Amino acid sequence: MKTSEEKSIRFPLSVHQKLQKLALKHGRTQIQLFMQMVDYFYRTKKDPKDINDELLKNTLADNHKTYIKFIRTQEQDLLIPIKTEIDRMIESQRKVLNCFNEQVLNANDNLLNRQETQIQKFAETDKVIRIIAEKLEIKEKLKQKFLYILNTYIKTRDQFGLMTSAKEKEELVQETKQQVSNL
Repeated sequence: MKTSEEKSIRFPLSVHQKLQKLALKHGRTQIQLFMQMVDYFYRTKKDPKDINDELLKNTLADNHKTYIKFIRTQEQDLLIPIKTEIDRMIESQRKVLNCFNEQVLNANDNLLNRQETQIQKFAETDKVIRIIAEKLEIKEKLKQKFLYILNTYIKTRDQFGLMTSAKEKEELVQETKQQVSNL
């Protein structure tokens, strides 16, 4: 029996069959399913004729536009300035690095050239020191030979007596001069 708050609706038998299938599928009574359908359309404000759900599409499109607008704003306010600053910083670092490399390479070249010059001068100095050492050695040998000749001259002259002829004295002087000139 119908109460005063209940109403009945007439609809074709084919719709009734569809309603029965839906109720069985979802495990509800036909009345519960019907009330939930009405409540769904009431709350979502959807038009049951709108099979493609244009309201949902429009809502999604609006949300998408809002999201894209937000991204573009972030891009303009944050991303583009950050990228510009990073590009500027990278270029600045590149210039600093190039300048640094150029100065370091020049300094290294100068250092290598100076080292080569120093090595050459050390080699020349070594040659001069060897020559000086050789000359000092030769000088010492000459001194020793000269002292030997002088001592021989002195001993021989001391052996001469009063009776030694001038010719012998002259030969001794000539022989000593010859030995000194042979040095």
